[in-house]
Amino acid sequence: MANGYVPRRRSLAGPFVLIIIGVVFLLGNFGYITWYSLSHVFAKYWPALIILWGVIKLIEYFNDQRAGLPTRGVGAGGYFLLFLLIVCGLAATGVDKVNWNEVGREMDMDGDFPSFFGNTYTFNQTLEQALPQDASLKVVSDQGDVSVKNWDENKIKIVVTKKLSAANENQGKDIDQKTQPNISTAGSAVTVNANTGGAGNRPVRSDLEIYVPRRMPVEISTRHGDVSVDGRKGNVKVNNSHGDFSASDVEGAVDADIRRGSVRANNIQGDVNVSGRIDDTTVSNVTGSLHMTGDFFGQMNLSKITRAVTFKSSRTDMEIGSLGGDLSLESGDLRAKTLAGPVRLVTKSYDIRLDDYSGDLKLDNTNGSIELQPSGKLGTMDVNNQKGDVHLTLPAQAAFELNARAHRGDIESDFQNIHVTSENEDHTATGAVGNNGPKLNIVNVYGNVEIRKSGQG
Repeated sequence: MANGYVPRRRSLAGPFVLIIIGVVFLLGNFGYITWYSLSHVFAKYWPALIILWGVIKLIEYFNDQRAGLPTRGVGAGGYFLLFLLIVCGLAATGVDKVNWNEVGREMDMDGDFPSFFGNTYTFNQTLEQALPQDASLKVVSDQGDVSVKNWDENKIKIVVTKKLSAANENQGKDIDQKTQPNISTAGSAVTVNANTGGAGNRPVRSDLEIYVPRRMPVEISTRHGDVSVDGRKGNVKVNNSHGDFSASDVEGAVDADIRRGSVRANNIQGDVNVSGRIDDTTVSNVTGSLHMTGDFFGQMNLSKITRAVTFKSSRTDMEIGSLGGDLSLESGDLRAKTLAGPVRLVTKSYDIRLDDYSGDLKLDNTNGSIELQPSGKLGTMDVNNQKGDVHLTLPAQAAFELNARAHRGDIESDFQNIHVTSENEDHTATGAVGNNGPKLNIVNVYGNVEIRKSGQG
């Protein structure tokens, strides 16, 4: 070289690593490898690219030494490539540890897997097996709907509809084989396991349609999926982490613990217990009692509950002797008709209306109005309210003894024997109508009290 000038030689390590990365991504674009598989491989083997980069740099260093040439250093591009590989590699490793099957459940993907996981394949099969004497059924499922129905055969039949994601059909068949549902028997207990976790983190959904004799009691435990049980002559127990539950025409107790979903129960000849974090709730035609505990966020509709109704949440504590009519609770409104006492209701921030009720009543409420219209059979009444009006409508011939007080509110009465007095910001109403009537005690703060006769304003 003239004047001893030696041109600077550039390293091939960076371009070589970039060529490998580009070829792999090209294969992904043409569908020879799924993005899920690509990310999984990169998450595991990205340090090999750094090792390859280092090996090339060492070879270039020794070659330059033997040729008596200046050694090639690490330029700004090399440092940037190393930094990018390390950052992307660590991120990919973290993402690869995520249980994407669980993420799919939480995102309500319901078997419609994104193309990131590969192609979606559907497999169908039917399983049958004889049942032992006095058999009971337990179903375990991580992902998929479970439906229990009746048939007259003394055996169990399961119709399976499975959806899964895979890079190709052969891989899909392999995953299908690894996630075959199974039936096991221990004495009289029969367990059905959907086995959707057999493919590891791969998302697999198996919908199970199960046919068993009517007299078989059922217990179902699911993590994600809707559950339905129809026409059963035996107890039903359901534990569901994410999904709706419905039961109808059941001769036995129904026990449902639902942590994210709605509940519907109709025509139940037995007690019903509902607990958890519930969206919408509909319960009707129950010959036993109804017990509800937990957090309820959606609309609630109850009707025709023969025995006691109890409802406890962070906002409401309610007990009703029986519900011959209906009760609805939604968006700050509680409405009930044709219920029998004793009735106890402690709540807040509800406008409450009770029509055609009988028996004793104890009611505590804040931040809402109260409308009460008991039937001809009056019981004792103890009402405490704040920041809302109280409107009581009584039969014209009712007998009762009234003691009412309103702080910073007025009192009005249609009954002549009721005497209203006022002192400063307090109004009181006392008196007896008829003979030997029950005691009606009303205390209202920051609101009016009205005592009306039926058929009048």
